[in-house]
Amino acid sequence: MPRSQQNPAAQLPARMPAGANDPQAQQLNPAQAPPIRQQRNLTPVADRVPVVVAIPVRQLSGAAWCAQYPTSTSTADLISPFRENVDSFLAALRAAGASVSIAATLRPPNRAYLMHWSWKIVKANADPQSIPAREGVNIKWDHTNADGTYNSQASIAAAQAMVNTYGIRNLRVAPSLNSRHIDGNAIDMSISWADTLTITDASGVAVQITTEPRTGMNTDLHTVGAGYGVTKFSGGAADKPHWSNDGR
Repeated sequence: MPRSQQNPAAQLPARMPAGANDPQAQQLNPAQAPPIRQQRNLTPVADRVPVVVAIPVRQLSGAAWCAQYPTSTSTADLISPFRENVDSFLAALRAAGASVSIAATLRPPNRAYLMHWSWKIVKANADPQSIPAREGVNIKWDHTNADGTYNSQASIAAAQAMVNTYGIRNLRVAPSLNSRHIDGNAIDMSISWADTLTITDASGVAVQITTEPRTGMNTDLHTVGAGYGVTKFSGGAADKPHWSNDGR
């Protein structure tokens, strides 16, 4: 095609976008620019809320402690099968005309601790100033005078008051810290009857007990109890009312 007939527009160089060579024009549109993160001046502020720390106040030993951590006198709180064994033995005793008074079944560990150490202070000369603490029992065994010096007489008298209130002054052995009472496998009870006791044993046979004493310390009765799975304390007269699943 003759040069004169060519399209003049085709011969013109391509137009560049407006402002292509303008540095200012190449700046991003503010609407397209990434957001600018604002920095905050963070100033640490101390927490002015007071922290309250409770420091338990130890209470002096004495008879008032005996109302704490009460022991159960219900056989329902014993564990199976000892519970059922005791109920069967008690039913046989009552059917035979024996009198039964239950003093303790399940015993809280904290109560066992108080009974043990009050007895130890009174009966075994344990030093009230050296009694090991027990978590959760804020008792102060060692009493002091007005000037802060140790008062031995007051300390022992307070422990004696606890022993009397617990009814353990006639025990010849300290109440155990790991007693069968704690796990529901023991019962303390007083048993008595008049004349001959005719009691049905665990096999259904009527047994006549004519021997003395007519109390829970009778060895013939111990044999009947063992048949029911209720064993008299193996320590003899050291703990007269105590029966358990294994004699401990």
